[in-house]
Amino acid sequence: MAGSESSPSPSPKILLAKPGLVTGGPVAGKFSRGGAGDDDSAQLRSRLPSVASLNLLSDSWDFHIDRFLPFLTENTDFTVIGVIGPPGVGKSTIMNELYGFDLSSPGMLPPFAIQSEETRAMARHCSTGIEPRISSERIVLLDTQPVFSASVLAEMIRPDGSSTITVLNGETLPAELAHELMTIQFAVLLISICHILLVVSEGVHDDSMWHLMLTVDLLKHGISDPSLLASAQSSSSGLEKDNKVPEHEEYLATPVFVHTKLQDQDFTPDNFVQLRKALMQYLKPSSFVREHAENKPEEHVSSSMIHGSHVDSNVVKLYAIPLKKKDENPRAQHESFISALSKLRDQILSMKSPSFTRPVSEREWLKNSAKIWEQVKSSPTILEYCRALQHSGMYRR
Repeated sequence: MAGSESSPSPSPKILLAKPGLVTGGPVAGKFSRGGAGDDDSAQLRSRLPSVASLNLLSDSWDFHIDRFLPFLTENTDFTVIGVIGPPGVGKSTIMNELYGFDLSSPGMLPPFAIQSEETRAMARHCSTGIEPRISSERIVLLDTQPVFSASVLAEMIRPDGSSTITVLNGETLPAELAHELMTIQFAVLLISICHILLVVSEGVHDDSMWHLMLTVDLLKHGISDPSLLASAQSSSSGLEKDNKVPEHEEYLATPVFVHTKLQDQDFTPDNFVQLRKALMQYLKPSSFVREHAENKPEEHVSSSMIHGSHVDSNVVKLYAIPLKKKDENPRAQHESFISALSKLRDQILSMKSPSFTRPVSEREWLKNSAKIWEQVKSSPTILEYCRALQHSGMYRR
């Protein structure tokens, strides 16, 4: 993996596929150890990406490609994997595993920052906006700030309850409503520009992410296929932004549902089968089932879980990851956290993901993703949904 070689610099480097940038000077900001002090805390509180950050979103909720574009090429054989989920469910841990980060590498920090005990105790989040990385295998990984996050809401709320971030048409909204729309915009963007989207939940009882994906399925209209964006824009006058994109030009990534931190009592064959059935019933009316009915991947579950139980293949991919323990019980009736994470990586990287309608290069994909972000922010469907929420009385004015 590029960037794994030793370096005389005392500071660890961000792991990226471009050796020239990786082997440069020390990485500043939240990816370095020591020397940052109060500046690190300020960066965590600020929505502006640090100088060394590759963050694709700024505090003005605009999409910036300049810092990440040099890492991309004209190659058309690449895969984009995104992740979305609440705080502390293990999103960054999963993305580091997909990247192939080796914990034994001396003097190296993982490509995606993992929530520390200190950060968790201070009720803060360690990922802001969308943090991209690309592996030497040309896998683009998009880690995102948590959804349904109290710390994100706390950063964007003014004393009068309004939002510091204008997420829709430049107007000021109540912070709670803006936070809700941010979550939807994140999910709509990711389902529009990724090949695979990991939807991560904690435990077996949390269905908030299921509900979010149903909402996304209802609101994702008029968003182009990334590979057809240029042709779609050239065929219009450029002034009719509210026109819907033809149905054949819309695109959906394959969602992969991952439930993490399962306790021993939850990691049973019956519970997994019930969870799978509940998920399928929940998503039955959605496009995720209709669009990908021809691709029927197998669910991931340990051999002990399926012993004595028949698990049919399904159109929705579902994975279960046990709670990470300091001392794994060798007599446990399920696989370990490390083993489950490794199998998840193997399955995700080997699965057949949907293709964009036309071949598109890495650089074109990034540039078109910025244009799709503008479509998301100006979406009349999401705007109408926002108006409905405003008049519902759920959010203070």
